[in-house]
Amino acid sequence: MQEINDRRDKEGQVATREAMPHTAVVLTLLAMLGVIGLLAAGSVARSATGTSGSVSLGKTKLGLILVNSKRHTLYMFAKDKNGKSSCNGSCAKFWPPALQAGRPTAGSGVKASLLGTTRRSNGSLQLTYNKHPLYSFVLDKKAGQTNGEGNLAFGAKWYAVSAKGTAVVKASPPPATTTTTTTPYPANPYP
Repeated sequence: MQEINDRRDKEGQVATREAMPHTAVVLTLLAMLGVIGLLAAGSVARSATGTSGSVSLGKTKLGLILVNSKRHTLYMFAKDKNGKSSCNGSCAKFWPPALQAGRPTAGSGVKASLLGTTRRSNGSLQLTYNKHPLYSFVLDKKAGQTNGEGNLAFGAKWYAVSAKGTAVVKASPPPATTTTTTTPYPANPYP
């Protein structure tokens, strides 16, 4: 009888030892998935709200304008006053502020003396250029797009920013010229 119990103990120990590597593998995989998920969430949060703080000039259909490190257009909001942002809440979801953790860097064609930051209502730092807080636009999915240019949203217009730090106003197309041509008709044979 004792021998049967010993076998059960030994079989139980063997089974436990065989299950340990399997459990360790599962726990390791779960830990790795958790780390990957955390890194991905942080990346998404950073991309949704800001830039790396590098501002340079990019060529678009509007000409040379300010772009972030992803080459996405940077905009100014006409409602902002005295270097302070007026875009919070749902506005900031459509027009994410260009956030900065450290010192901003000026890329090619950008005057470093015009680049700065302002403190937002939530305490974060937002990039400014010529004292205008800078934003991206969620509908600009690719580098060089300017879908936000001239939009009236959240109480004022949005404009791309020039190298001088002023609004880029899309030029209106010239008025169409119409010419009328007369087709010569044969003379009227009736009196």
